[in-house]
Amino acid sequence: MPFVPAKVYFERDALDYPLGRELHHKFQAMQLPVTVLPDKGRVPVARDATPRQAYFEAKRTLVVGVRRTLKLATCKPSAHYQLPLTSSCSGKCEYCYLQTTLGNRPYVRVYVNIDEILETAARHIQERAPRRTVFEGAATSDPVPVEPYTGVLRRTIEFFAGQSLGRFRFVTKFTDVDGLLDAPHNGHTRIRFSVNTPHIIRTYEHGTPALSERLAAARRVARAGYPLGFIIAPVFIYDGWEDDYRQLLRDLAAEIAPVKSDDITFEIISHRFTRRAKQRILEVFPDTGLPMLEEVRRFKFGQFGYGKYIYQPAQMAQIESLFFAELPRFFPRARPEYLI
Repeated sequence: MPFVPAKVYFERDALDYPLGRELHHKFQAMQLPVTVLPDKGRVPVARDATPRQAYFEAKRTLVVGVRRTLKLATCKPSAHYQLPLTSSCSGKCEYCYLQTTLGNRPYVRVYVNIDEILETAARHIQERAPRRTVFEGAATSDPVPVEPYTGVLRRTIEFFAGQSLGRFRFVTKFTDVDGLLDAPHNGHTRIRFSVNTPHIIRTYEHGTPALSERLAAARRVARAGYPLGFIIAPVFIYDGWEDDYRQLLRDLAAEIAPVKSDDITFEIISHRFTRRAKQRILEVFPDTGLPMLEEVRRFKFGQFGYGKYIYQPAQMAQIESLFFAELPRFFPRARPEYLI
């Protein structure tokens, strides 16, 4: 399911960059509605749009711009720094934490000043030498749906291939990775796939590929020699959840085992939500079935100073017991990086 935007907006100074001019020509050739915004202009919005209408319209709108803030934010626990290549995502997952961090109109954005972004990464690598520095390319986005247009992921992979002390990683739910398979990566980029049970994907992950498609893409990535990873998130407790997650691991192993890839990591994240996220989710998905009853959860302050509602200790123990028992069974040489 390739991402084809309904509208494309260009910040005027994006056209000062080669990639900006290339994309402008490309989208015009596709006969898409293309608008160049005036200096400091904002994307026009329908003032009478409901939050739900504004959300779905934004998910179909691409903004081509310049990344102005080149200060890199930290990215615990998966990396040292975020590497902002894109923002937002064409998927429409009901539980997504970007519901709150990207505001009411989460336009899909791409940044054309890739050389400046990578120069910033190079400085951070030099400053931390001789320690290795890891950069996360999907902290506020899924960069794969726009990759066929921009080529930014491939450019970044090739950059990190030449960095002895730099490593790159990103995660995706999408499968259009074939343009990356022959990139010289030198084993310095880890491509991870966000996966869940078919029940969760069907119920909450709208506009994303099926599990079988993601696993097939992961197999292609492993065959290309990339370090591979899986994020199982968010883990939900529901009727039959244990059997479903065991089957998920079984399906992962069946797809990846023939490749004989030993460098596989796992990150496991249980479902959690904030009060603000709940309010936003209910505005966009008023009929959601997400389990968001605050009174049955445990309130916990997070690393960024706000609180979230997580599963009770006994439930977290069930999740830990399941994955710590089953992961070694299906992936005896894999590394579980964390379970939260």
